[in-house]
Amino acid sequence: MEFKYDVIVIGAGHAGCEAAAAAANLGSKTCLITMDMNKIGQMSCNPAVGGIAKGQIVREIDALGGYMGLVTDQTAIQFRILNRSKGPAMWSPRAQCDRNKFIWAWREILENISNLHIWQDTVREILIEDGEIVGLTTLLDVTFRAKCIVLTAGTFLNGLMHVGRTQLAGGRMAEPASYKLTESIARHGIEYGRMKTGTPVRIDGRSVHYEYMETQDGESDFHKFSFMDTSIRHLKQLPCWTCFTNEEVHRVLREGLPDSPLFNGQIQSIGPRYCPSIETKIVTFPDKGQHQLFLEPEGETTQELYLNGFSSSLPMNIQIEALKKVPAFKDLVIYRPGYAIEYDFFDPTQLKHTLESKKIKNLFFAGQVNGTTGYEEAAGQGIIAGINAHINCHGDEPFTLARDEAYIGVLIDDLVTKGVDEPYRMFTSRAEYRILLRMDDADMRLTEKAWKLGLVKSDRYELLKRKRDAINSIVEFTRNYSMKPALINPALEKLGTTPLRQGCKLIDLINRPQVTIENMAEHVDAFRRELDKITERKEEIMEAAEILIKYEGYIGRERIIADKLARLESIKIKGKFDYNSIQSLSTEARQKLEKIDPETIAQASRIPGVSPSDINVLLVLSGR
Repeated sequence: MEFKYDVIVIGAGHAGCEAAAAAANLGSKTCLITMDMNKIGQMSCNPAVGGIAKGQIVREIDALGGYMGLVTDQTAIQFRILNRSKGPAMWSPRAQCDRNKFIWAWREILENISNLHIWQDTVREILIEDGEIVGLTTLLDVTFRAKCIVLTAGTFLNGLMHVGRTQLAGGRMAEPASYKLTESIARHGIEYGRMKTGTPVRIDGRSVHYEYMETQDGESDFHKFSFMDTSIRHLKQLPCWTCFTNEEVHRVLREGLPDSPLFNGQIQSIGPRYCPSIETKIVTFPDKGQHQLFLEPEGETTQELYLNGFSSSLPMNIQIEALKKVPAFKDLVIYRPGYAIEYDFFDPTQLKHTLESKKIKNLFFAGQVNGTTGYEEAAGQGIIAGINAHINCHGDEPFTLARDEAYIGVLIDDLVTKGVDEPYRMFTSRAEYRILLRMDDADMRLTEKAWKLGLVKSDRYELLKRKRDAINSIVEFTRNYSMKPALINPALEKLGTTPLRQGCKLIDLINRPQVTIENMAEHVDAFRRELDKITERKEEIMEAAEILIKYEGYIGRERIIADKLARLESIKIKGKFDYNSIQSLSTEARQKLEKIDPETIAQASRIPGVSPSDINVLLVLSGR
């Protein structure tokens, strides 16, 4: 049997869902192939979305017309904004979700998108003709023909799980691995390697002594992930809990190290540095007497709990014995132990910024197969791959995001320019323009771009325009409204800030740390009447306006720097030089430039091993 599509997406994880939805919503006839339709959008590890920098990525996906933010808001059982004590560039939304409801919310969306079909099967081999992807075959002996294919196979390519010395083949616990597909791709000259990740024990909540733990409640204000004017907090909101390991826990863990796959040579691949296993923590930090653990609910009604901070591949008996040394877990009962998993990934420097392969035309890669870790990083890649797969089918300019436009742009540029030697995780520190990439303005940065593509519909675009107009009205009012000392000084003294000696504009007062738009509206009738004109998403708009006012100088300076460096982004060099013949370049630079073949001078400058003097050589040769 044979089927024909414009775009086929392999794998229905977070990258695959966004890729398939984007391609189909843009008008491509799309098929999403998954091993199990009951695991669409499965949260393989933590049942949570967002976090430091990751939350910004989810808001960017939403601003582009993706669905991760909407699904998260619909299924959240706890919501928080992290890093509130820091500036707005560091604020990051995070939500615990109901794992099963998350899956079914995604499935309902996908099953009702026009142009999108879902096929349950396992892909065996890709089909290539004259260096171009033309289709694939499956284990059910079905042939699919396609103009473009997006590979989002997660941890399933030759997946191998480890619990102590026990090894189990699979892509997730109780789910089969995918075999032969890596080899089918590699025979066309695409390089691949092995990576490792892990997940913690799952605990039966009925066995936990919560009285020994500290409760961590969520927040109930207006914040959410989606910029759409949707209701929030649909499900019962639940707490999380925290506790600590102790020296007795560490003693038991150390006794189990000889049987640890990470330390006995059983696992050779590299795991995520920034999400280490508990055994890695006690070895790396031998003098630290305790490590914090976070106990998190898996759903609104289930007793299953996720123990964040205790990722492990130690033998099952060691994991249980060690945890029973924690007072809260003295009567511990588990659903399953933690485990590590090794899987295949493909070197992302073999990709263009569109996530299309440089070696096989119209083959795209997104998610963990590119060496990343995290649902959000995967979904961000997925929507870009899906957009560009559609563009390759129907014609238009490639769609990419620059480093000063989105965290997704930073993520993809890092992958294709620098490559990975460990699972890549996004942090705010990776973005040199993070004051421009705040969580509050992702829609301002990206929604108009998506509307021009056709991915964002008119209702969302009109919502953006109304928000932009409202923010501009607030800022302009504060610039023009004069404050008189006699009228405002009593309020300023109550707020603990210096009274005025002479009149000033309202914007100058709001720039003070103690002063906000909200508390000024309480004392300035004209300002309150101006704010009352806002009839939708008032708190969100007030927050965005206040950030623009208070951080105007920082935002302006960073914008100037970004614009200056944009000059280097405009100097195209791909295919212009035989780097190996340029003797004035360092040996390392010649090797790296030959391998990456950067699109622009700016990308060349970000390649590890390419020095400023090497960039000067390229500028001279480019006639600049």
